[in-house]
Amino acid sequence: MESINVARGASVTPRMALPCISNLQTLHYNLLLHRNRKTNGRKLRSVSCRASAGRGGGRGLDRRDVLLGIGAAAAMVATQGGGGALAAPIQAPDLGHCHEPVDLPDPDTAPEISCCPTYSAGTVAVDFTPPPASSPLRVRPAAHLVDIAYLTKYERAVSLMKKLPADDPRSFKQQWRVHCAYCDGAMYLYFHERILGKLIGDETFALPFWNWDAPAGMSFPAIYANCRLSSLYDPRRNQAHQPPFPLDLNYNGTDPTIPEDQLIDQNLKIMYHQASNHIHSLTQTRN
Repeated sequence: MESINVARGASVTPRMALPCISNLQTLHYNLLLHRNRKTNGRKLRSVSCRASAGRGGGRGLDRRDVLLGIGAAAAMVATQGGGGALAAPIQAPDLGHCHEPVDLPDPDTAPEISCCPTYSAGTVAVDFTPPPASSPLRVRPAAHLVDIAYLTKYERAVSLMKKLPADDPRSFKQQWRVHCAYCDGAMYLYFHERILGKLIGDETFALPFWNWDAPAGMSFPAIYANCRLSSLYDPRRNQAHQPPFPLDLNYNGTDPTIPEDQLIDQNLKIMYHQASNHIHSLTQTRN
């Protein structure tokens, strides 16, 4: 558990995107945001928060619910014992079919986008073989706490991926097609991470995770906001959601207007509520 001080009664800050910054400025900004939140004499309160796995742009089912469900299941098994399965195995997606893109800002005016990866009929799928236990350990860092050495490595890996031919299944274009078509199916993150590591010759490379359930990590990670030649930057991201503003974990299409400390408190309550509901549901199922 990590204890983080959060000031009460913070005033509302106008939503202005973080200016274009360099790698060193990005990391310096992260450090200041994490360690030196100014309180202006207000009383601090301690908030306990638990690190969680990364968050992506899932569709249909909230990725946060999935992660909480997995965590709650593990906690229940650890405390109550028993080795029974809680659900049927996840079925592999049909790689011969994929859905159309969803959640476009305006489907009627958006350019035509195909999510389908390059696929040849009759292609034989290769069964996945788990790596040996002796394989190097990959440790995923929190995105808002990475150092300059890691960021340089990550940017180089993505840059090399973007330079691959468009029809190469390892290319960035094909990778986003896989994510668009199957979201978190087909062990997407596992293979995406391994491809990046292979491109830079680092078998221990691991993707960063968005630590959005901790107050210091609720902002969109600043490493993706560097528009000065960073391979991680995408100008099409919503500029109103750039750091340093914490994001609403219950976002419904409308940006919040409440003070920052109230939004953080609301986010923590959402996490607590969802975690409690998952644990309660699993307990009822087991009983």
